[in-house]
Amino acid sequence: MIIEQIYTGCLAQGAYYIESNGEVAIIDPLREVQDYIDSAAKNNAKIKYIFETHFHADFVSGHVTLAERTGAEIVFGPSAETNFKAIIAKDNQVFKVGDITITVLHTPGHTMESSCYLLKDENGKDHALFSGDTLFLGDVGRPDLAQKGDITEKDLAGFLFDSLRNKVMTLADDVIVYPAHGAGSACGKNLSKETVGTIGNQKQTNYALRTNMTKAEFIKEVTDGLLPPPAYFPLNVKLNKEGYQNIDDVIKNSEKPLSVKDFEIIANETGAVILDVRHQTEFVKGFIPQSIFIGIDGGFAPWVGALIKDIKQPILLVAPEGREEDTITRLSRVGFDNVLGYLEGSFDAWIKAGKEIDTLTSVSADVLEEKIKENAVVFDARKPGEYASEHIVGVKNTPLDSLNEHISEFPEKGDFYVYCGGGYRSVITASILKARGIHNVIDVAGGYAAIRNTNIERTAAVCPSTLK
Repeated sequence: MIIEQIYTGCLAQGAYYIESNGEVAIIDPLREVQDYIDSAAKNNAKIKYIFETHFHADFVSGHVTLAERTGAEIVFGPSAETNFKAIIAKDNQVFKVGDITITVLHTPGHTMESSCYLLKDENGKDHALFSGDTLFLGDVGRPDLAQKGDITEKDLAGFLFDSLRNKVMTLADDVIVYPAHGAGSACGKNLSKETVGTIGNQKQTNYALRTNMTKAEFIKEVTDGLLPPPAYFPLNVKLNKEGYQNIDDVIKNSEKPLSVKDFEIIANETGAVILDVRHQTEFVKGFIPQSIFIGIDGGFAPWVGALIKDIKQPILLVAPEGREEDTITRLSRVGFDNVLGYLEGSFDAWIKAGKEIDTLTSVSADVLEEKIKENAVVFDARKPGEYASEHIVGVKNTPLDSLNEHISEFPEKGDFYVYCGGGYRSVITASILKARGIHNVIDVAGGYAAIRNTNIERTAAVCPSTLK
């Protein structure tokens, strides 16, 4: 038996390759599926099933393409409805893969069709639980994404409580837990950085699995402090339910090198977002006016989804040379398929053409320390939980996730400073503000990590786990 976790850091997402005696099951595959096909071919194995734990909101799964290419059957849990051929499994239905079996455990709560998959080894022993977004390490799936009709987030939270108590916590402590996501995903609140655990460890450490917890307490705790879901989430759910364009065709249509002249013409004619994905240290030195920075080497795809929102929005890319296809692929993972092309020669070509550029002032934390003594205006672009756990005294929290709601808070005159955790989100924030005509913004390089090394007055640190 082979179990391989294929973890994608940009999405904080885990897909799974399971092989036994020449047969393969894939759980929650990425949209680009060739690696799964190659792995099976290398081992002279055949992909038999594609198991989906639920209709994913944060990425476009590869189930449709993988089924088309391999003939494998797609499996969803009870109550799922699709526009393509799929097995809608019954609770406790068993699927045989080589010498092992995979049992469907219907666990509604995150969504109504959410299901976990229990792998039993060749001896029939419970070996591993592929828990999807039902159970994470340190947390459980948010219950607010599948509200529909009379079903509220509190109803879903109640379903999730029952699912966990009746289907998950009854498993033996040594059963391995393979979740769909880790830290950084917007599908939960306090996910662990670990990506593999056990049922026993989660019973001991996961706040939502406390044995003495009442349903009312559970509902209150899992619904408390939920941030609004990113706007692109329902659009990804729609693609995962109805199907989508083959990613190879997306890359072929999008990977178009454009001269400076053509790039400029298309930008003016289409209203495309100019997305600059270079490193933030390069962006601040110079960029195309009105362009938005979201660096490819950060939490790229989720931030694109959260900030650009409309997956049909035309996009023009300014990418590091050689990373254009990588960027297009990552965009397609969250459903952004409308890339019109990229600037050939990257930003250097724009400079050589003598075109107008913009820059962003960026200062060190030491400079900020001196400016604060002069009553500088400062904003914190981190998430509310990060801000609550520790921040500069007297500074407002204007999270990047909800920047639109805070635009009026930024001063029209006089310099102001923006920091985040490490310098990535503050540059995104600054680029959006500048694109909207707010040019008096100054980035704090290194973010709060650098601020900690100064004498700037900060609030006392509070453990995030106490803030639930």
